[in-house]
Amino acid sequence: MRSGTGPTRASTRPGTGPARAALRPARLRPADFVRLGGTGLRTRPLRVFLSALGIAIGVAAMVAVVGISSSSRAEVDRRLDALGTNMLRVAPGQSPDGTTTRLPAEAVPMIRRIGPVQQVAATGVVKGAAVYRNQHIPVGHTSSVQVAAADAGLLPAVGGRVRIGRWLTEATEEYPAVVLGAQAARRLDVYTPGTRLWLGGTWFSLVGVLQPVPLAPEIDGSALVGRQSARTYLGFDGHPTTVYVRARDDRVNQVRSVLAATANPEKPSGVLVSRPSDALAAREATESTLTGLLLGLGSVALLVGGVGVGNTMVISVLERRPEIGLRRALGATSGQIRGQFVSESLLLSALGGLGGTVLGTAIIAVFASLRGWPTHVPVWATAAGVAVTLVIGALAGLYPAIRAGRLAPTEALAGP
Repeated sequence: MRSGTGPTRASTRPGTGPARAALRPARLRPADFVRLGGTGLRTRPLRVFLSALGIAIGVAAMVAVVGISSSSRAEVDRRLDALGTNMLRVAPGQSPDGTTTRLPAEAVPMIRRIGPVQQVAATGVVKGAAVYRNQHIPVGHTSSVQVAAADAGLLPAVGGRVRIGRWLTEATEEYPAVVLGAQAARRLDVYTPGTRLWLGGTWFSLVGVLQPVPLAPEIDGSALVGRQSARTYLGFDGHPTTVYVRARDDRVNQVRSVLAATANPEKPSGVLVSRPSDALAAREATESTLTGLLLGLGSVALLVGGVGVGNTMVISVLERRPEIGLRRALGATSGQIRGQFVSESLLLSALGGLGGTVLGTAIIAVFASLRGWPTHVPVWATAAGVAVTLVIGALAGLYPAIRAGRLAPTEALAGP
């Protein structure tokens, strides 16, 4: 009997190896923490859904803003690739005494002699001419449509296309024929070729309607007639108002530097030379500034979602004090309790982050398809959205986890 009870007494002595092994806490692997966190979330599905929804809204807002901005830039780049960035615009400016200068009538043939220039075309506003749907409309009700004389080679130079009908040709520009820009046709509500328009006191026949011209928006609001017919029927003086120049891509800057002196050798300082593609680039920069503002709003929404996660975890600690006390009494360490609640917070944030990424991507796809843009979702934006939610989830769950880990077993089992 004594020999049988000897080992038992030895095992209960303080400081012995077997007793020390019995007090050693069990080790939890990362998979165990994930399983514990998932179990905690499954017990409160509605609260988890609402907290994850707050995170998802913030992430969706950030991803959607970045994606829509990127899709818009991709559309601008696509349009610039199609229209070209080698177009220059020449227009009269102001002389040193403040008066408006005029481009000489020989400006187009002089510019055409520049070596790298590939295409040149001009328009000239016909002063005093107005366009009406018929002769019974009161004078002055012009719908803000200007009349301009146009060269036959204007469309290739500006990258324009005909929407309805046809463009002016060398054979028809001598006759009273008119082509309306996209905005001019909409303002006059005239789209059918063959319709007669009362233009400058003469009946002109509509032969075509243009599509919008992004690089030359002034054409959209104009009624375009041939140069010869403008001289014959409208008293056009032959001076161009705007000259559109296409140069070789690798020589655009060199051509730009000599355009003013070539177009008006007498007063080169009174000539304005611009690059329409620069205006599109400036608009893109403006949109980038707006994108930064919207990203700030999305960040605020994400922060609010993180506060919701933190609030959920604090309430969870208060409600689960008996569970915490029981686990501590069974040997769970403070670190294991903290790990459990941090894992719950991370899982909750990851759920909201993934849901927000999917929602934001869907918003980008729908918006881009409605606008006819290419859908572009930056990978860095989706990855950053999920990463930020994990960081917010860890920070939001840190305080409740530390609070839960500090609870003594007796205090936790005693209840609230």
